[in-house]
Amino acid sequence: MSKRKAPAGSPNQGITDLLTELANYERNVNRAIHKYNAYRKAASVIARYPSEIRSGAEAKKLDGVGAKIAEKIDEFLSTGKLRKLEKIRQDDTSASINLLTRVTGIGPAAARKFVEEGIKTLEDLRKNEHKLTHHQRIGLKYFEDFEKRIPREEMLQMQEIVLKEVKNLDPKYIATVCGSFRRGAESSGDMDVLLTHPTFTSEASKQSKLLHRVVEQLEKVHFVTDVLSKGDTKFMGVCQLPNKEDGTAYPHRRIDIRFIPKDQYYCGVLYFTGSDIFNKNMRTHALEMGFTINEYTIRPLGVTGVAGEALPVECEKDIFDYIQWKYREPKDRSE
Repeated sequence: MSKRKAPAGSPNQGITDLLTELANYERNVNRAIHKYNAYRKAASVIARYPSEIRSGAEAKKLDGVGAKIAEKIDEFLSTGKLRKLEKIRQDDTSASINLLTRVTGIGPAAARKFVEEGIKTLEDLRKNEHKLTHHQRIGLKYFEDFEKRIPREEMLQMQEIVLKEVKNLDPKYIATVCGSFRRGAESSGDMDVLLTHPTFTSEASKQSKLLHRVVEQLEKVHFVTDVLSKGDTKFMGVCQLPNKEDGTAYPHRRIDIRFIPKDQYYCGVLYFTGSDIFNKNMRTHALEMGFTINEYTIRPLGVTGVAGEALPVECEKDIFDYIQWKYREPKDRSE
């Protein structure tokens, strides 16, 4: 899930930006995932709030905004800033860690280690390439490109290339571009493709060739330009649209292709379409109804709370039906 700010245009953008910045600080610097999730949840519910929030007390009525976050909102509304954030922004170490984690392949732990070694800027990283993994080197090489959002019209062109090449290889492949793009977002951070084939099931033995063939084909047509990592079920890499008509080049973009067994495909599509907060809400409801959902399966929970066999799923709607939840189109899952 992306490290960037919420989409513009909410009446409470100031508050959501602030909470998002606090969230990233907790994740990248403190490694406090529960606090990261709390700030994310509050930011998400406030971003959907239709009118301007006037006080912490008003915010606190929303599900996901507790007393501490309400206090911060009050401070921000009355002073226009937050002491805690001012301090964080001035702290050299946390600013450096936040910068380095923007390089794909550098997580919070690696970033902290670099900073402790005195490697604090992109320039420092470039001088220490010998310390970087292959993945991190590519992340540094295309840093500026990867920071750019991908406009929807470019995502549509990218989708067209991938689906066409996959279909040409074997029409029995099924591929779906997930992530915020599938939810109708105007721009995306990267491209997330889910792929399956009828001969690949969770019972079948490894079918690595089926993923490798797709990647090879995308390299052959010069859409995939670099490989970050390549396994039997997941490919991570870099892609680029062919030059524009006037000869200028498009930015390089991050692409992931996940190869999923056919019987687990639609649980995967649901999961990787998100949003992550929508997924959490859906899983919570499923548990209340006596089911457990993850990115692979939906399974009934027995009386003792032990999960049973995976239920058959032929489309996303099946999953909603099992838990007696009204089906929601991808575009209505951006929360």
